[in-house]
Amino acid sequence: MKQIVNPYLPSYEYIPDAEPRIFNGRVYIYGSHDLFNGKNFCLGDYVTYSAPIDDLTSWRYEGVIFKKEQDPLNKRKRALYAPDCIQGVDGRYYLYYSAIGTNVIGVAVSNSPAGPFEFYSHVKYKNGTILGKGKNDVFQFDPGIFVEGNDVYLYSGFCPDLLGVFVTGGKNVSKVGPLCIKLETDMCTIKETPHEIGVKSVYNSKNTKYKGHEFFEASSMRKINGKYYFIYSSILGHELCYAISNYPDRDFEYGGTIVSIGDVGLGDIKEVRSANNMTGNTHGSILSINDNHYIFYHRQTNRHCFSRQACAEKIMILEDGTIPQVEITSCGLNNGPLLGKGEYEARIACNLKCKNGGTFYRLFKGFGRPYFTQSGKDREIDGDQYIANIKDGTTITFKYFKFDNSKNIKILVSSTNNGTMRVYDENKNEVASFAIHKGKDVLYESKLEMADGVHPLIFKYEGKGKLSFFKFVLG
Repeated sequence: MKQIVNPYLPSYEYIPDAEPRIFNGRVYIYGSHDLFNGKNFCLGDYVTYSAPIDDLTSWRYEGVIFKKEQDPLNKRKRALYAPDCIQGVDGRYYLYYSAIGTNVIGVAVSNSPAGPFEFYSHVKYKNGTILGKGKNDVFQFDPGIFVEGNDVYLYSGFCPDLLGVFVTGGKNVSKVGPLCIKLETDMCTIKETPHEIGVKSVYNSKNTKYKGHEFFEASSMRKINGKYYFIYSSILGHELCYAISNYPDRDFEYGGTIVSIGDVGLGDIKEVRSANNMTGNTHGSILSINDNHYIFYHRQTNRHCFSRQACAEKIMILEDGTIPQVEITSCGLNNGPLLGKGEYEARIACNLKCKNGGTFYRLFKGFGRPYFTQSGKDREIDGDQYIANIKDGTTITFKYFKFDNSKNIKILVSSTNNGTMRVYDENKNEVASFAIHKGKDVLYESKLEMADGVHPLIFKYEGKGKLSFFKFVLG
């Protein structure tokens, strides 16, 4: 039986900011391209993966679709930030992107959604001035694109707080929220003056529902059941929120949080300190296939924010149009729990936390905490991702499995000292236990006393030294 896990791409692949799009019966992922152990965001050229809409377990690598140096304003090969792609009025496919330091939005075009894309233009005014180069233009960032009939809507925005403005040196960052920029059908010429759409920033959210969840970045637009959904990353960073309207270019009202990569906002988790993961920024959007809806987002790895990986969860859109916040899992696109038998990599853990609580990855590494990593350098083959730096009190959770007469469990770990790995269900009942000894790549086995049905597996390490966790086997 084919299954799909989170992250849903190969473990050596680091594609954050994913925009899922359906073209010709396939789902295509357009995102930034981080490198393993990269020293900054988005250092790779754009690549894409695709899968049939009726089989989201089968992702195919489509290769490099656009290189940094193809933009004539980016000869220094600066990082390409979060892109978006849409089929234009003329039937061709248009890729929208921004490169660090250029303050403009580039457009590339292809006859195929799988590329390769060729540089086409920069978004510009009718007089030829490039958007972002005008006297009163604000910083252009994270473009989102939406086409309805012959109407083309571009969205852009970056709204940090005062500290963020200081760090970036962004004297012309937007303070009103994201802007809508209506384009001509040539997909690059501005048709109407850019304007705000009602989604608030930290500078204008007083006495509004946006307070505490203001727009920061990551503009994305979807139309679902006749309503327009603007998906964005909030000022908190770790969550994707949505606003909803009857129009694509105005009157957006705050809807809520769709997903937090630390499950902040669910249950008694109120802040990053108590989050289910080490958190960081996230970016993504909604994919709708018939009556099924998914939120795509990314997680952090390697103790910093420069090696992020694509994940997804199934969501519900209620009759009134609202979207309840969804928890992060190990089985997001699987449309149900994973089998309670078989071999699984430890890298599919959806919750990873140490006893000292959580933190938000910024530009520094979270030393002292457990993390997802891999051996060697960045590569495109032979993934071997695992969990490293597991210490006393570390909790590792996998959600969810459907158990049916599962009787034993094995784990493959390396340890620098002695300890105990205990396994629990959601009710804190101990269902397995392993006596861990100092050693490299040791396979341990235990009885598994898990009731039949759908349950998480919650591992907790107690002891000295450090542990690396590679895989487990259910039988």
